[in-house]
Amino acid sequence: MSQSAITLYDIRSTIPQPWAPHIWRIRFILNFKRLPHRTVWIEFAEVEATLHAIGAPASAVKSDGRCIYSLPVIVDNSGSKRSPIILSNANTIAEYLETAYPACPVFPEGSRAMQALFVHYIQEIFAKPLLPILIPLTHQQLSERSQAHFRGGGMTAAPPTALGSMQHEPAWLAVKQQFDFLASILDKNNSDGNGAVAMGCEVTNADFAVCSILIWIEKVSPHDCWARIREWNGGRWARLYSRCREYMDVC
Repeated sequence: MSQSAITLYDIRSTIPQPWAPHIWRIRFILNFKRLPHRTVWIEFAEVEATLHAIGAPASAVKSDGRCIYSLPVIVDNSGSKRSPIILSNANTIAEYLETAYPACPVFPEGSRAMQALFVHYIQEIFAKPLLPILIPLTHQQLSERSQAHFRGGGMTAAPPTALGSMQHEPAWLAVKQQFDFLASILDKNNSDGNGAVAMGCEVTNADFAVCSILIWIEKVSPHDCWARIREWNGGRWARLYSRCREYMDVC
């Protein structure tokens, strides 16, 4: 790649590869569009201060009016280093990259509304049953300093609790139901595509949203959670992972 014009901010952890799904979706898009970029790694505890320092906007606002500063964030210096474009929120960044760099589109013509709905479903419904399983596992992969910040109560606060034996199978049943439902929807593409991707033939933003969740699973629990899920639905999720693998470079 040529000299990087875009900087992507990501979370530092103790595992060799990044895991955060919202950030992975942006990394996928950058790689798919072949946009030169570099990654800046920061601790959870440093996120708000770092984003303030670079002038990043809040990614969301709480009901009480307080701003939320979270990753991903990109800084695009392609126009001018004196006035770079600084963006937060994965959906905002994805829309910007598609508009600013239209080559290799991740939103096929006429699909933005449906893709926005699909991504909302992945984030707000499909992934929700995974949280009680993956959050405690993710917490274990963070530095001690980030662990304290991640759980929000300082060094003496209790870490996220792993599911007990009585909770384990019901939790996995809820996860399996979501994967089964999504597989049944994607199977409708078998007549006009290969059924592996949301738009039938070519990978798009929607597939990157799903594969970002798969990467999170694979990175924090390769021998348990991912070993289980990759076999579901006739190996569909392993096939999608393989289909997106060429866009997994970490710069």
